[in-house]
Amino acid sequence: MTLDITHIKSLKQSRNIPKLSVLIPYFRDDPTALLHALLAQTSEHNDVEILIYDDGTGDTELNAKVCAAVKSAHSSVHLMIAHENKGRSAARNTLQLNARADWVLFLDADMRPVSHRFLSDYVDLIEADMADVIFGGFTVPERAETADQELHRALSAVSDCLSLESRQAAGPQFVASSNLAVRKSVLAAEAFDDGFTGWGWEDSEWAARVAKRFELIHADIPALHLGLESTETLLRRFKTSGHNYVRFTEKHPDIAKTLNLFKISQKLRNTPGQKLMRPFLKLAVKLNFMPIKLRLMALKLWRASHYAEAFA
Repeated sequence: MTLDITHIKSLKQSRNIPKLSVLIPYFRDDPTALLHALLAQTSEHNDVEILIYDDGTGDTELNAKVCAAVKSAHSSVHLMIAHENKGRSAARNTLQLNARADWVLFLDADMRPVSHRFLSDYVDLIEADMADVIFGGFTVPERAETADQELHRALSAVSDCLSLESRQAAGPQFVASSNLAVRKSVLAAEAFDDGFTGWGWEDSEWAARVAKRFELIHADIPALHLGLESTETLLRRFKTSGHNYVRFTEKHPDIAKTLNLFKISQKLRNTPGQKLMRPFLKLAVKLNFMPIKLRLMALKLWRASHYAEAFA
């Protein structure tokens, strides 16, 4: 135990080594709804433990709520509260170091199991010993809660929520740590690269690296992504993640060259004055009355424009 992390555990703790450790990092998102959804399935699986990590949220009210949910849990639950924000890679590394199972399942706090067999399906695949890494995929609601989240919902629907067959054909390209099961031995051999800072591309880089050494499979065990972002947040993330994208392309040029984003950003990189189009692209992205396909096209060009500049 480190002195800068507070550890809180449920009263019921099994001495048996679990088959699966579910790891949930959070920063300001409330993980209690996900915790309760998982606890509803752990009655069938005493061989599953849940670990939660607060990455320095500093929200006394939220943490009190999470603590209460953990202490009253009927299964093995371990909460770690970091006293300062250390970033996604540090959060994931701390979680897996405290996990007791040989397999860990990363879930974002804003995800929800789609099926009542969510944990059972993962345990079944783990016991079948078919792979070293399993990505279950994810889906989004049919409608966003607010009009300002609809762009993110539409983007995820076309870019991330792919069928099992499409993901299998693409290999590591669409793997994300929002619903990802991994052998701990794989993480020991190939950790997430903490050279990635802020948002974006660390999952893609890790998956591309791991797939070269270990058996990665896609499965139909989706989680529902509820934490849709506002349009302004998407614009900010795409604007500021160029350095991560460049890092990804430098590490995996073979994969990068197959992606449309790389091809477009390289063309824009050699286009004089391409930055002048950004105000018009941003306006198109933010106009809710425009057809969603046009807004998505403008958003992707906005991202490619900033990524092109990051290569300079």
